[in-house]
Amino acid sequence: MNIKDIAKLAGVSASTVSKIVNQKDQSISKETRERVLKIVKEYNYTPYASANTSSSKSWIIGVLLKSSASLNTTLDGIIQTAQGNGYSTLVFNNYSDKDQELKNITSLCKQNVDGVIWEPLTEQSLSFATYFKDASIPLLTVGPNGGKHAICFPYEEAAYQITQELIDQKHSQIACLLSKGRRTSAFLEGYKKCLFDNHMKLDKELIFDELNDNLAQKLNNRQITGVVSSHYHKALEFYQLVNTLSYKIPEDISLISLKSDHTEPLTFSELSEISTYAIQNTDFGTYVGNQLIHRIEQNKQKSQPFAQAFHLNNRTTISLPFNLNIPRLTVVGSINIDTYLTVPKLPNSGKTVSISSSSIQPGGKGVNQSIGAAKLGHRVGLIGNIGSDLDADYVYSALNQYGVDSLGIKRRPHTDTGKAYIFVAANGHSTISILPGANGIFTPEDIEEKKELFENAGYCLIQSEIPLDTVAKACSLAHEYGAKTIFKPSAYGKIPENILSLVDILIPNEDELNELCPEFSSIEEKANFLLNYGIQTIIVTLGEQGCYVKTIDWAKYFPAADFPAIDTTGASDAFISALASYLLYGYSLKAAVRIATYAAGFCITRDGVVASLIDRHSLETYIKQKEDGLIKK
Repeated sequence: MNIKDIAKLAGVSASTVSKIVNQKDQSISKETRERVLKIVKEYNYTPYASANTSSSKSWIIGVLLKSSASLNTTLDGIIQTAQGNGYSTLVFNNYSDKDQELKNITSLCKQNVDGVIWEPLTEQSLSFATYFKDASIPLLTVGPNGGKHAICFPYEEAAYQITQELIDQKHSQIACLLSKGRRTSAFLEGYKKCLFDNHMKLDKELIFDELNDNLAQKLNNRQITGVVSSHYHKALEFYQLVNTLSYKIPEDISLISLKSDHTEPLTFSELSEISTYAIQNTDFGTYVGNQLIHRIEQNKQKSQPFAQAFHLNNRTTISLPFNLNIPRLTVVGSINIDTYLTVPKLPNSGKTVSISSSSIQPGGKGVNQSIGAAKLGHRVGLIGNIGSDLDADYVYSALNQYGVDSLGIKRRPHTDTGKAYIFVAANGHSTISILPGANGIFTPEDIEEKKELFENAGYCLIQSEIPLDTVAKACSLAHEYGAKTIFKPSAYGKIPENILSLVDILIPNEDELNELCPEFSSIEEKANFLLNYGIQTIIVTLGEQGCYVKTIDWAKYFPAADFPAIDTTGASDAFISALASYLLYGYSLKAAVRIATYAAGFCITRDGVVASLIDRHSLETYIKQKEDGLIKK
């Protein structure tokens, strides 16, 4: 820092600065004198005549930091190395202030240090390097803003490897959590490069700088199975978010983070430790300190670049993706476009009713149940038929939105997608008329073509809005692959014995039960008779009265959840998808039935079916408030 620099900063001439520092300032105002002297002190300016021109070593190393935590234990490594080689350490911190950075630089130059380790605040800060050059002080820069010769910690490599850890565990929906800091940009690049090298598409919506509602929504929609975090404190915050959403790590979501080598305390008693790669900052500091000392002492020995061997310290928070940890659900059933018609009363023969509103949505029991189970956290595959019309695209879009595997859907040429016309009265009751379309030509051969979708299926949900020979084929294949069958006998009166004998859980409503067993008078007698076919469980849904469950060992009535009825159309689909979901999660039949009654209750409070199907977090949060002991297996 010379006299011209001081004059420029003070907004005066060089001669004015000279007069003031040499106490020849009688003609200069008090305000100007104080302003100039303040800058002279801040930037440690010394007139050339009195400058220390000694060329002897000071045995002092200067360290310039950009923030209090910017180097972590790196500073320990620098100091230990300096002291071990007979040097003292003079440390300055600019606390992310550019003006303070320049002041610290000029102060170090004044101290006649033998060398400087500098972490520039920005790339523009490198213009200040001329001060060290003019003072013939050896300089070593570190960090991402230190220029092309800077020494940087291999954060990119660390991020690449922890991302690869999740990919090796078969994760494909991996989110990246970032915190602001010197490792951020390199960490992001490593994450991106790993995805690219594994031929995985980068989804920018899975990169998060903060834990926001968008992240929570993607977790609820099961669009994320694994997370990598640039900083340990961010990983702890994420763990807390997952807890509030009623998910578990690693059963539902895997988590890996970078962690500095200094101790970072856990804040959750139920968490032993997060799976991490430890950043050896002390080793990095030792390396940087040695590099500067070699430069100061003009050691010609060729040095190797800094490297760290990364390894996972534990596997506590890593697992296979949730959808590979537990069996999947396979749904075989109808695919429709539903037209909802709101009327004051359901139409009767010979009477005309006025329609107050209408809407069109994807539907059919196959679609409804598959989306319902997907929203409750399961990997779901749907097998069915659609037409070659534009409605088919609408169906695909809806299934993709909720993550339902649509590989089992066959597009039929020269055929329309099935249609359902649903009249919904003011009291929430409804009647449905169906135009089968492609559902009517859904054949056993179509099922055979997609039989791989039965692999690793825990339950197969089947409905009779499709041909009965196709139903029989689905039941048979499900058992062949070890899946239990849940059957909803809709649209047909009598169901053949060969189908009933292949059903594990039968779920009729009261009208459907009467058609199956017209020869008995009571619900209990009818249910007991159906057990003779080998059916393990009969669940009769009774609308506002709840449901009746009959097994070989016990029978019980379960009350309905108390919700106002707006549209009861999808209640049974919500019930069935929730029942299957929680049985697959390992809950007892009684607990799963209770949970299913709540899912059905939520469904009837809104118009339409798909939009009314509840997600797992919302369902479990509500039930915990109502019945704390229910959400237990």
